[in-house]
Amino acid sequence: MNILIIAAIVGVIALVFALYKASFVGKQDEGSDRMKEISGHIHDGAMAFLKREYRSLIIFVIALFIILGIGISFKTAICFLIGALFSVCAGYIGMNVATKANVRTANAAHQHGMGKALDIAFSGGAVMGLCVVGLGIIGISILYYIFQDANIITGFSLGASSIALFARVGGGIYTKAADVGADLVGKVEAGIPEDDPRNPAVIADNVGDNVGDVAGMGADLFESYVGALLSVITLGVVSHAEAGVSYGIAIAAVGILASVVSMFFVRGDKNPQKALNMGTYIASIITIIASAILANHFFGNLKFFIPVIVGVCVGLIISKITEYYTSDQYKPVRHIAEESVTGDSTNIIAGLSVGMMSTVGPIIVLAIGIILAYNLSGGSIEAIDGLYGIALAAVGMLATTASTIAVDAYGPIADNAGGIAEMCELPEEVREITDSLDSVGNTTAAIGKGFAIGSAALTALSLFVSYIQTTGLTGIDISKPAVIAGTFIGGMLPFAFSALTMSAVGNAAGAMIDEVRRQFKEIPGIMEGKAEPEYAKCVDISTGAALKEMIVPGMIAVIVPILVGVLIGTEALGGLQAGALVTGVLMAIFMSNAGGAWDNAKKYIEGGAHGGKGTVAHKAAVTGDTVGDPFKDTSGPSLNILIKLITVVSLVFAPLFISFGGILL
Repeated sequence: MNILIIAAIVGVIALVFALYKASFVGKQDEGSDRMKEISGHIHDGAMAFLKREYRSLIIFVIALFIILGIGISFKTAICFLIGALFSVCAGYIGMNVATKANVRTANAAHQHGMGKALDIAFSGGAVMGLCVVGLGIIGISILYYIFQDANIITGFSLGASSIALFARVGGGIYTKAADVGADLVGKVEAGIPEDDPRNPAVIADNVGDNVGDVAGMGADLFESYVGALLSVITLGVVSHAEAGVSYGIAIAAVGILASVVSMFFVRGDKNPQKALNMGTYIASIITIIASAILANHFFGNLKFFIPVIVGVCVGLIISKITEYYTSDQYKPVRHIAEESVTGDSTNIIAGLSVGMMSTVGPIIVLAIGIILAYNLSGGSIEAIDGLYGIALAAVGMLATTASTIAVDAYGPIADNAGGIAEMCELPEEVREITDSLDSVGNTTAAIGKGFAIGSAALTALSLFVSYIQTTGLTGIDISKPAVIAGTFIGGMLPFAFSALTMSAVGNAAGAMIDEVRRQFKEIPGIMEGKAEPEYAKCVDISTGAALKEMIVPGMIAVIVPILVGVLIGTEALGGLQAGALVTGVLMAIFMSNAGGAWDNAKKYIEGGAHGGKGTVAHKAAVTGDTVGDPFKDTSGPSLNILIKLITVVSLVFAPLFISFGGILL
């Protein structure tokens, strides 16, 4: 009980430090009136989207609250409501600060140079990271302290997961509809630079960077973080009672403090990648040392310290593998750029092959990590200890989430800063600084996506184990027809989900392309810079399309597991979770890495390789990037949440399936 109170206090510390960082950002100079105007458009568009999205979700939240209250328990329903509200708060606060940090980053690059610009961009991202972990650990700790029942607080995780899926899908559709429209009409057809103020979709594109890569990504990791804490509580109670719960929560609390300390080491540097890496490494080292001390304190040995190391190492290794496949410093991206010389088709083929091959390393690392975490925790002797070890590996990987999100959310802030510099016609050296920050941001974003996928896999696996414990299953027999049927349905879901989200981006992008073409044609003086485009219309198209298209994919993740559990039973639903986990992780890695590789191949060519801008290679690279955009920013990241939400829904509604499941059998 003391650890729960201490953890909640640490969460409050994280929120106070987030307030400090937000205050630091707010005190910085915004620059010229034109910079303030452009920034205002981006901020207003982003906040308007979030408000409309959250209003749209009120009906869903209320409906599920009533269903949970009647079908499961009102305590679970209350936890669900709090989880949804906390997820909303984290996204809203984080994006509010991020959209204020962009113009201040651009002005700092203009007035002070690289160091100051990095400090502001990172501080803006840190607010998101600190809010996510602060609200997450406060919610889990206080609710478990009140109810003393892990089954009840599954509702908190369901609330976080539900909002996260809609935030990720809606934000992803928004940002890619705007990005594809801006690139295809502006860069390819009209031949104007990226972020050119003459492009009507440029504001929508910059808004999209925030709603997709800040709010959406924050909601994604908020859900993973909460899910990992839930699983370590569920399995910790069974394996080692109070000590099992306390150790897992204590690691999370230490990880928050380590992340806060690490943020002081991210200072202005000529090499921003080095500065950001320094913060990540320091947070990880502090967490590892503290976890060893805590393991000895709670258990009298280091047995359960080992899976924590495994989780941290798995996260770092997957991040490095992701960097290899998505950075233009390495062979895969340069191979795509080289293949672009012969046109669109070879660019697409190369990108797909790189994405597929990029699944090998992370899956092998995950497999080894799972086996090590299980066996080194004593799973070969006592199975529950091994399962608890897997949950600890997930917590270890996510312990430094605040630092990870700060590094990740810094990317879209730097990207927006570059856009503002371009639109406000700041000196070329300013754009060089923001481009340098943005380039690092692309790599950190890709690494962040790799981290998110790895954590999603371990979290979903831990929740899956919690589901098996809750339902009383001793195992899942894959020779049973019902289980095979469930596995096939689960394996299909990520493909159907990806098809729906990709199609949604295509539909929204089509409307955006038509609108941009219309404005170029019908508004005299746009290309000469004598007339201002109708930015608001493009923002409205992305907003409306995102809110409309996110509903069906979001509902699939909730409805299908409930139907399978009720109709075919608990064991078949276990098969569904296994099938969705395997194909979902593979698809998420493939799509995220292929998209990141295509993006950086384009930037590599724009930097002068293979003839640079305006060449056949460049046009092919833009086409590949356009295909990769919904891969890496819509469908791929959303699959992380899909696989976790399926397991959380199964876990929350397990009592219903135990009583009424399998009515067709």
